[in-house]
Amino acid sequence: MPAADWPPSKPFAMSTSHTDPALDPATRRIDAGSAWTTPGVPSRGGEPGGPDLEFRWTPGSDPRTPAEVARFFHSPAIEVLKERICEIGRRLWQREYTDGNGGNLTIRVGDNLALCTPTMMSKGFMTPADLCLVDLDGQQLAGVRRRTSEVLTHFGIMKRQPLAKACVHAHPPHATAFAIANVEIPRPLIPEAEVFLGKIGVARYHTPGTAAIADEVGEVGRTHQAVLMINHGVLCWGSHVEDAYWKVENIDAYCRMVWIATGLGGGFRHISAAQAQELLELRRQFGVPDLDAAEVRDDRSQPG
Repeated sequence: MPAADWPPSKPFAMSTSHTDPALDPATRRIDAGSAWTTPGVPSRGGEPGGPDLEFRWTPGSDPRTPAEVARFFHSPAIEVLKERICEIGRRLWQREYTDGNGGNLTIRVGDNLALCTPTMMSKGFMTPADLCLVDLDGQQLAGVRRRTSEVLTHFGIMKRQPLAKACVHAHPPHATAFAIANVEIPRPLIPEAEVFLGKIGVARYHTPGTAAIADEVGEVGRTHQAVLMINHGVLCWGSHVEDAYWKVENIDAYCRMVWIATGLGGGFRHISAAQAQELLELRRQFGVPDLDAAEVRDDRSQPG
């Protein structure tokens, strides 16, 4: 793929787009002849690999005038990201990771720009027309609905960690149970959690939507891709919104397994420190950010 998805090489010129009905919105793409390139196109050369879903932009290219902002917000590449957010929102709702109007999602789309979900709306029933464009201070620039009140918590991470291109906040029940119980999440127990989650960060409680929680989660999230928010829920980040969502699935599945295993009695069979170091190498091979190479250790903590 080209290095950037924004700006287009020929402003807003594009060929007729098509959608492969066999693909979901996460892999929808524009014809190869388009001046735009949309994240999600598998590489046509070199080594085999999966689709690249990360959105890239040219630094310094953020739209400035109202007309530029409007064209950007409704551009083909951004419309694909809007659909992707709605798809992830449906998955969150279907898996009961959110309830009511809970949860929120963001994708960074510029130096000082991000797409985000609206406030007071179920994540299972959003459409692309419901989404918002904001700057990283939370000022809304486009969208007919008001942006989520918790967007600054996401930006607390994005401003500190440039690898965080998307964030998903939800209340998955098994992980959130650990957030409200006075119990640490034990590790290392299974390879997938060590490779794709690593050490789970813990952020102290502050009132949702405040500068205090944005600073707390931002600082913890700088070095942890999965953050357990005490008395609140979970916030995960990744290179794209599906990556962040996967980590929400990972942490809830892991906490569920720990909960079940605890009820069986007999304690845990831990992965050894030497075996955990091998998993750290696997993490690097999979391209998972190595935020703290020293974090993999034989942690014998157990639920109390």
